[in-house]
Formats: sequence, C-alpha cells, structure tokens
Amino acid sequence: MNADLVVIAKEPVPGRVKTRLTPAYTPEQAAELAEAALADTLATVTRTPATARLLALRGRPGPWLPPGVRVIPQRGDGLDERLAHAFDDAYAGRPVVLIGMDTPQVTPALLQEAGQALEHYDAVFGPAEDGGFWLLGLTLPNAALLRGVPMSCPDTGRAQLDRLLMAGLTVAMLPRLTDVDTASDAAKVAASAPHGRFAAAVRAHERVRTP
Repeated sequence: MNADLVVIAKEPVPGRVKTRLTPAYTPEQAAELAEAALADTLATVTRTPATARLLALRGRPGPWLPPGVRVIPQRGDGLDERLAHAFDDAYAGRPVVLIGMDTPQVTPALLQEAGQALEHYDAVFGPAEDGGFWLLGLTLPNAALLRGVPMSCPDTGRAQLDRLLMAGLTVAMLPRLTDVDTASDAAKVAASAPHGRFAAAVRAHERVRTP
C-alpha cells in the first residue's frame, strides 16, 4: 500500500482524555479505556501494510507505543488546526491516511481499503455514527481543506465532506463506524471487537462496578 498511516491522539492522562465517559467511569478508568483504545489502534496500524506509520501525539509517549511507529508532536490550538498540521508534518510525497484513537474496532482490512482508495481518488472519508468522522485520507494534504471546519459538532462530518467536495476532490467513502465518546459507545464498540485490549478493559471495569 503506497500510503502513510497517521494516528492522531492525546496522551491518556486522567481528566484530560475521554471526559464524556464520566461519571459512568472515573477519570482514571476513562484514561485506562483511552489507553486501551490507543493501543488497539496502534496495533492495527502496525499490522497494516504501509510505507510509514506515525503518531501525531499531544503529550508524551508511553509503554503503549509499539516499535516502528514514529512520534510527531501535535501543533496548533483547535482540532482543525492540529489535523491540518498533522497532515502537513506527516506528508513525505505519498498519500496520507489519518485516523483517531476513538475506533479501536478498526481493522487492517479497512485501513488497507482506505490506502488503496487513494490510488484512484483524491480523498477517502470514513463517517462516524455521531456525525463526525473517524478517518480522512488525502493524496495531497492541503491545510485549507481542514482549517475552519467546526469540530466536535453533530454536523462535523458533513461539513468536512462538503469542504472536500467543494474543493473539487473525488472522495471514496468507507463504512460508518461508532467512535468512543460515551459509556454506551464503549459498550457497543467492545461488543463489536470483543478480543481487543479495549474490550477487555471495558469488561474489567464492568465487573468492578457490578456488585
């Protein structure tokens, strides 16, 4: 696959990640779930054929970082700027496929499908159930495609897709996935990928909360 894979993520620190999982989970438990989701996502990336594998990280790397994944620091304030910078910083003359840490159920087959789509399309887009998006791939990164797109809104995905189409890009679509924001999301994702570290963490915390 002639594409680079980039994961954009925050260091899983209690109180700073997955805050919408509380109060169903404590901040410490939410951070553990975030770390598990990130570990599963990175493991999938390492199993996917790619020309390079990178992590655009806000914070410091930890023991969850696998060999073969190069860390680049996030830059910018809003998420739209950080995404734009991540594409720019990762670009090495090849198509770039970027995902977040919120879909630990993602498979190598899906990521490979995204990379292969960029052999025929200008962009590839993975919509999320909550109205956002879980994947964006570009043959040629352009900050103008991302800056100013309203993030973390019910229509973020629609706005981002419209930005691509208005720029005249051809866009391949991937299946819609659930990303982990709430406790119900966590349960749904864990059920869809029961053998991963994320699902194990969800089950462990469920046992702790069950009398």
